[in-house]
Amino acid sequence: MIICWNDKQWNCEPGATVAEAFAALLPPDHPKALGAFCDGKVLELNTKLQKDCRLTPITFQHEEGRRIYERSLRFILLMAVRRCYPDARVRIEHSIGFGLYLQLEGKRVLQGDAQLIEQTMREIVDANLPFVRSRWSRQQAIDYFNSLGWTDKSELLAYRQFDYFNIYECGGLAEYFYGAMLPATGDVPVFALRYHPPGLILQMPSPADPGVPAPYVSRPKHMATFFESNYWCQVLGCRNAADLNRLIDKGELNEFIRVNEALHDKSLADIAEDILRMNARAVFLAGPSSSGKTTTANRLKVHLRVLGLKPVLISMDNFYRDRADTPLDADGKPDFEALDALDTNLFRTSVRRLLDGQETGMPLYDFTTGTRRDNAYTLRLGREDMLIVEGIHGLNPILHEGFRPGEICKFYLSELTCLNLDDHNRIRTTDARLLRRIVRDYQFRGTTPEGTLAMWDSVRRGEEKWIFPFQEQADIVFNSALHYELPVLKKVAYPLLQGVRQDDPFYFMAIRLIKTLNYFRTAPESALQEIPPLSILREFIGGNTFYS
Repeated sequence: MIICWNDKQWNCEPGATVAEAFAALLPPDHPKALGAFCDGKVLELNTKLQKDCRLTPITFQHEEGRRIYERSLRFILLMAVRRCYPDARVRIEHSIGFGLYLQLEGKRVLQGDAQLIEQTMREIVDANLPFVRSRWSRQQAIDYFNSLGWTDKSELLAYRQFDYFNIYECGGLAEYFYGAMLPATGDVPVFALRYHPPGLILQMPSPADPGVPAPYVSRPKHMATFFESNYWCQVLGCRNAADLNRLIDKGELNEFIRVNEALHDKSLADIAEDILRMNARAVFLAGPSSSGKTTTANRLKVHLRVLGLKPVLISMDNFYRDRADTPLDADGKPDFEALDALDTNLFRTSVRRLLDGQETGMPLYDFTTGTRRDNAYTLRLGREDMLIVEGIHGLNPILHEGFRPGEICKFYLSELTCLNLDDHNRIRTTDARLLRRIVRDYQFRGTTPEGTLAMWDSVRRGEEKWIFPFQEQADIVFNSALHYELPVLKKVAYPLLQGVRQDDPFYFMAIRLIKTLNYFRTAPESALQEIPPLSILREFIGGNTFYS
């Protein structure tokens, strides 16, 4: 049997593991492999190879490697909490930087708890206990998780149409993690546990320096937005995938959609009143890809008109430089996420003139030709007019130069999904946004799912560099997630993802999204009719009357 990596080959007998192959193939200074890509699939280090193949190591620098590391670290956390506080129920809430915020339900968390749990986790790591994978029947898994009181997991597994599941066991505890794991607890040595009342933050390494836990970065506005959304999830009785499936089965999704949309509308109405009280002349509205910026800007415009203002909406995209002048990324491709892709001087000058009441020539960018037409039309703001500027760089301080304090309201929005698969397994906000984008790009931009998947890493790098570092500078933060949206997106996204070929380099991402969608019922047609025409979700599935 021949195993290949780059231009190197290793001859071995069938049954050799991925870890053994990498030990023979990778140079000593190669970053530690946490798994492997092979034929579009993710293989664990313990996977036994049975035929000739080509392996690509998955390191911590790759997002898939960080997911493998995080799953293994979460298992260690669960083991430690169970040893220290057997009656406490762990709820993984959301990410914050390179950490995970979690709560211990049924227990008041104190500073000493963080220290005790972290010390217990380190003892488990030092013991180097193996994560043993075995196949359980669905009923066996359901009975076991019910015995632990983990009904959120047992109820979810009951919705899957599979008779068997791969369950991991370690230190007397069994768990189901929806993805690849590392071989043993000793493979997860780098972490920290931080007391963050009323919960804890499990800090992971950063890709830049995987040898130490990433430094904690305080994001109070980000956390407050999550807290508010989590509160509403509890009020609505829908925190996990099984809860949402139950609503669909009982025919209650329509009402759930109405309440979700009412909450969004109320939030935007409150935000409009906040902006009015701020007496700002312009709103710079920013957010990452597929957060719903365009629809939110239009809905905000409506709410501001109700308050007597006359908002004028412009897009930052019209200030793009000609494609020939666009900066290039590390791969030599045009970097449309970079701030320098915009003509920042023209932007600041134009907005300054508008806020001073001057008639101003405005540009329009043609994405088909990749060229900008300056002075395409003229615009002047009256005394009661307010400017709404929508674009990914709205929070960047460079674009705020030349404006007086209080003249600009900085508005940040993102899809911060608070719905989990179960208490221990969150749905990443990046995956939810990617599903939105796949659906929108296919329906309205002529982009295949393969094309959207291929560009996603570049989009994410741009967000990490140009958007997320400035989110705490926002005056207002809005969560554009809708708790019902995954069963709706599934209707369009699922068959698209199933069509991605196994030889596609991003097939593994399609499989990952398919696995997530497998845990949700598909929204019935009657529910789709319940989604209002101004819903943020309509920006992605169609039917938004702002664009008709």
